[in-house]
Amino acid sequence: AYDPEGGMPVFATGFGDGEVNTLSGGGGLISTGHDYLRFAEMLRRGGVLGDVRLLSRHTVSLMTSNHLPGSVDLATLGPSAWCETSFTGVGFGLGFAISLNPAQSMLSASVGDFSWGGMASTYFWCDPKEELSVVFLTQLLPSSTWPSRKELRALVYQAIVD
Repeated sequence: AYDPEGGMPVFATGFGDGEVNTLSGGGGLISTGHDYLRFAEMLRRGGVLGDVRLLSRHTVSLMTSNHLPGSVDLATLGPSAWCETSFTGVGFGLGFAISLNPAQSMLSASVGDFSWGGMASTYFWCDPKEELSVVFLTQLLPSSTWPSRKELRALVYQAIVD
């Protein structure tokens, strides 16, 4: 992250100072809410951040398409763990859950929106059809403690006024 006033990098301290004893590809990522939202917006806008293209439109299309064998949903491949949702009606792209059938998933969603959550109930989703990007940062363990993601989606979609 960068300090908006002075343009100097802001570094987290205290993380990663010791020996690594667990290899966890997505564990312990560090960002600010502002930067995470910028990242989500870039993805929602097809790889463009501001006036700069960071990813090709084709790359983002591949990332946000279901790549599960036979175009099945995640629930077909096994039960969800660490999550309050069942993954019925939800596919998987290159790094994201993809809404295939909102009625089956019982989530407020648009077909093709994409999302992912973190272990402590953090969550982001992008809905290109509604021109919507959401980042939700919390620290609730385990994620299955409360259906915060499902409730957040319902609240956000109910607030949309056409």
